[in-house]
Amino acid sequence: MKLDILAFGAHPDDVELGAGATVAKEISKGKKVGIIDLTRGELGTRGTPEIRDAEAAKAAKILGVSARENLGFADGFFVNDKAHQLEIIRKIRKYRPEIVLCNAIDDRHIDHGKGSKLVSEACFLSGLVKIATKEKDTGDVQRPWRPKVVYHYIQWKNITPDFVVDVSGFIVQKTEAILAYSSQFFDPDSDEPETPISSKNFIDSVNYRARDLGRLIGVDYAEGFNVERFVAVDSLDSLI
Repeated sequence: MKLDILAFGAHPDDVELGAGATVAKEISKGKKVGIIDLTRGELGTRGTPEIRDAEAAKAAKILGVSARENLGFADGFFVNDKAHQLEIIRKIRKYRPEIVLCNAIDDRHIDHGKGSKLVSEACFLSGLVKIATKEKDTGDVQRPWRPKVVYHYIQWKNITPDFVVDVSGFIVQKTEAILAYSSQFFDPDSDEPETPISSKNFIDSVNYRARDLGRLIGVDYAEGFNVERFVAVDSLDSLI
């Protein structure tokens, strides 16, 4: 299956929080989008890996993604080395996306910055002919593939975006996908320990960040991204 967009997240719920509305919008336009979670979030204070697996599947259904996989890297302890890069290269070559979305370039959680750099470097390496990989399930030799662009969504830190996407009309779908992770986010009836993301203020902050980015471009809601190289457009109209 060839995908138009492949979104990576260090943990289940990263993609939903950082780019959920953009993913939903692109799918509504007929694009095929997949999500790859690097870890199962097993070090999270709340929930279990099994619960988060089920929540991720539910969120994927809400967004309408074509595929979702989990690489099972060690939460908190995965590193940017050859072994991890090759696992990501296999997924890039399997799905052959034109666009890759990945974690914030810098963030509060150490896995976000690590995941960002790991995926970015794997995207480059995936295009090198002399790196040989095989599809794990079938044993088929994979062809080199390099995505055209890598965009980094924004997470905990208020990083200034290089560009924003108008996601008006998709914020409800994004919120529903986030709240599919009921073990992680605000629940007044939960007796789980409090975490930085379990408060109502955190969920509200996701909404008001999107509102604020939307305000800056004259729309209701927007999501921001950072780029690794200049973005090319066909004409000035493309910037509207």
